[in-house]
Amino acid sequence: MVSKESRKAARLKKHWRMRNRITGTAERPRLSVFRSNSHMYAQIIDDSQGKTLAAASTLEKEAKSALENTDTVEAAAYVGKLIAERAQEKGIKEVVFDRGGFLYTGKIQALADAAREAGLQF
Repeated sequence: MVSKESRKAARLKKHWRMRNRITGTAERPRLSVFRSNSHMYAQIIDDSQGKTLAAASTLEKEAKSALENTDTVEAAAYVGKLIAERAQEKGIKEVVFDRGGFLYTGKIQALADAAREAGLQF
């Protein structure tokens, strides 16, 4: 009997394949994105030092009060704008985009487009 691997396992496999090629440096850190069923998370990470330089998510009070729902495309765009603003406060202009094994459509694309519009380059 042929069994199909779970969606989570397939996503993680894609993510680790991508992570073998993508690394963030001090000059160009990695913008890592994670999407759950109810929230969006984004982090800017310097892999050479192993430090998170900036983070944003829909779990924050600021985001929850500004958004009606935390699981929509609009919420993802809000997080993208928020992470770009926080990155620019730290002097980060260029990043490497890590979509975390998710397809580049819907919420992931909305977050990336909003981050680009707010000034991040990738």
